[in-house]
Amino acid sequence: MLQNLSNKFYQWATGWLVLVLLVLDMFFAGFLMPLIGGMMQGGQGGIQPLDLMLFATPSQTFDMIEKYGEFGRPFYRNIALTVDIIYPIVYLFAFGLLISWLFQRGFSPGSRMMKFNVMPLGAWFFDLLENLNIATMLSMYPAKPTALAWLLMILTAIKWAFAGASIVLMLVGLIMAIKNGFKKQA
Repeated sequence: MLQNLSNKFYQWATGWLVLVLLVLDMFFAGFLMPLIGGMMQGGQGGIQPLDLMLFATPSQTFDMIEKYGEFGRPFYRNIALTVDIIYPIVYLFAFGLLISWLFQRGFSPGSRMMKFNVMPLGAWFFDLLENLNIATMLSMYPAKPTALAWLLMILTAIKWAFAGASIVLMLVGLIMAIKNGFKKQA
């Protein structure tokens, strides 16, 4: 299954599609998500989304959920189940196709590196699990399910590990593509 998806990414990795997806990703990351984060602040400082709190303990998680207030908790839950479901799909394809496009220019088709173009799939999968966990905890408030808070910490860390690995792969692909003059390797 992963090999089929890897092959599809290579088929879809055209310059114009990669560019459109990167612009869409920048819109989400640079405008929409910060706008939503600002709306969550509600005029208060020190409030941030749970999925940006790397290695937060259950106590820190529940303190933040408390800070969201009566408006912020349902607002965040709705964002986690809508916009924050769409955004991971956008970055999955933006990153996966960018890595594929760069790798086609940086490595020979038989290189073992070629199979790593699906790395963003891990970030997407754990991001979705993380969002479902967040929506569940927000819906359960004022209950404080400690097991879900620990699970959130684990899911967030794994998501960011896959995202970080994807960024490293983009950089490796860029370096190798530059080295080869951005010529598709045969």
